[in-house]
Amino acid sequence: SPIKYDSPHYELELSLRDEVLRKPLGLRIEDDDLSLEPDQWHFGLFHKKELVACVIAIPHSAKRAQVRQMAVAHQRQKTGCGREIMLSLEDYLISKGVEEIFLHARVQVAGFYQKLGYHPIGEIFTEVGIPHQKMRKSTGDQVLKSRD
Repeated sequence: SPIKYDSPHYELELSLRDEVLRKPLGLRIEDDDLSLEPDQWHFGLFHKKELVACVIAIPHSAKRAQVRQMAVAHQRQKTGCGREIMLSLEDYLISKGVEEIFLHARVQVAGFYQKLGYHPIGEIFTEVGIPHQKMRKSTGDQVLKSRD
């Protein structure tokens, strides 16, 4: 479900992103530049009142969006939460007219995105000190048009 910027749910999102995406790298979410986040779309997957997964989408144009900062709570990884939040996000983006979605996947989880129909683009590059792969998916791809 959507998370409103600067709300209590947004604070939970920041905490989850810090725990899953920053602390393992020796970084802190407080050191990230969060100034553009009010204009980005934030989503959370809740189990009871606990935030178990979150993701952000950035509209780059009417038909193109970037997915970033997808995080699943450590105890919920490999339970389908990541897939569930990504498919929900894709449905939302498609409803907004988005035809192409791209993201920068950490190399160690690129296989997760490939299973969802994302295709690698270009060379591996370094972001936040670790290898990443740019990946994309479009409504022209069969996987995005008709999913089970």
